[in-house]
Amino acid sequence: MNFIHGNTRRLLMVAGLVLAVGHTPAAAQDAGQTAFRMAVAESALHQDEITAFYRSNGYSAIWVGDAPEHVARRAALINALSSAHLHGLPTGAYVVEGLLALMKNARTPRELGAVEAALSLAFVRYARDVQSGVLHPSEIDDGLVRPVAVRPASEHLSAMLADDDGAYVAQLAPRSSQYRALMKQKLVLQELIRHGGWGPTVPDGKYERGASGAGVLKLRDRLVAMGFMKPTASPVYDDAMVAAVQAFQRAHGLEPDGVAGQGTVAEINRSPADRLKSVIVALERERWLPADRGERHVLVNQADFSAKIVDHGRVTFQTRAVIGKNTHDRRSPEFSDQMEHMVINPSWHVPRSIITKEYLPKLRANPNAVRHLEITDRRGRRVDRGAVDFNQFSANSFPFAMRQPPGQSNALGLVKFMFPNKYNIYLHDTPQKSLFAREVRAFSHGCIRLAQPFEFAYALLARQEEDPKAFFHRILNTGKETKVDLDQPVPVHLIYRTAYIGPKGDVQYRRDVYGRDAKIWDALQKAGVVLPDVQG
Repeated sequence: MNFIHGNTRRLLMVAGLVLAVGHTPAAAQDAGQTAFRMAVAESALHQDEITAFYRSNGYSAIWVGDAPEHVARRAALINALSSAHLHGLPTGAYVVEGLLALMKNARTPRELGAVEAALSLAFVRYARDVQSGVLHPSEIDDGLVRPVAVRPASEHLSAMLADDDGAYVAQLAPRSSQYRALMKQKLVLQELIRHGGWGPTVPDGKYERGASGAGVLKLRDRLVAMGFMKPTASPVYDDAMVAAVQAFQRAHGLEPDGVAGQGTVAEINRSPADRLKSVIVALERERWLPADRGERHVLVNQADFSAKIVDHGRVTFQTRAVIGKNTHDRRSPEFSDQMEHMVINPSWHVPRSIITKEYLPKLRANPNAVRHLEITDRRGRRVDRGAVDFNQFSANSFPFAMRQPPGQSNALGLVKFMFPNKYNIYLHDTPQKSLFAREVRAFSHGCIRLAQPFEFAYALLARQEEDPKAFFHRILNTGKETKVDLDQPVPVHLIYRTAYIGPKGDVQYRRDVYGRDAKIWDALQKAGVVLPDVQG
């Protein structure tokens, strides 16, 4: 509100002239109302939703007037627009100075109508930006298939018209604890940048226990500046530094071996400005998510290579995950859906794209290739490989399906978790357990592989089975493909977050393995988002 206090009361009260028409002759009053309405309609000419709203309510003013509610709404809006940078929004988009000038200079009903329309236009844009995001995800990357709920302008305007104290404006931003914590981290980073950041970077190299020299000193000083170790005069890579490096590695998704190798040094040398970009992108991403995530939901953070079950805001189960390989046709998409069932002892019905791109060339060279897969016709009957000339088929004309029966070596492992979607993405077990030991785990065709799929199943079944482990293994031991419905579907959110706040309030950063956040940041910059207090 300091921004408002710096202006005169007349600045906020000037629109009260509209209500003064009641003290003029009827003819003049009617003329004034007509001029006001025409100005509103003309000023919002190309904004059909806004003009329709005003037509439907007889051009009742939201902002222009000298009643307490008009003053409160104007103050709340101008305060929100002038504070938009706190949310990482493009502050220049709301032309606050221009709005203030319009309000200050408005005298006639026509000018006041222009003020009314201008404030509504700015309000609707701000409301959508802060609630649903500045960008349209699908326009940024084809893996961002998440639809974003955008409230109609009429709903925002109606809510504001019914609001007597301007509180609605303050309720527009996401209410999640993650969003609030990210906003705090944004302020922390901005303050850090203003005071010079984390100091000199660390020279390239490999640093480990017992090492010394100038590089070790710079590593020590940077870890101290980052808050991962207490100040010390020791010039040696000692136990304290090992512990500090491990803490840094855990906070950045690196293998916590206590050795500052090439990957760890690269992350240590990332600037506060780079981290600030990640936080601003994370705020935008948070605005894209559904406001209601579900009291119980599954959260897969692709950048963290993890899958979690969250109950009432608390992580109750977590496991490592493998995501899609970093190629155009394999990257895991981002969207939300409802997990409806699991399949124990699943068959793998090979996706058409994999059949034609990977297996058809092998079958052309050798009809006995990939013998672990059954080839079936349209009726599901098994095809005799020896009776088929696979060279006659192209990717478009190949008439068969392929299936891998249940078993230990099945590509889906022994259980899969289904939330039916047009992208054919689901969570599943895998026989390739060694991949979970890797630091970067992007190897699949797009589906999410789980390191602890059985335990994940027990956690899901715990709400509907007295002994979920025994229930699961009783079915597993039959070796038969069995569908198990979840009594209560569980929302699943496939996200990608390179900056997020951990359960203990600790900030966590991850590498941009798909390069998606870099694209989002570029798009935010083009939309007018800037790094505050960052030169160059």
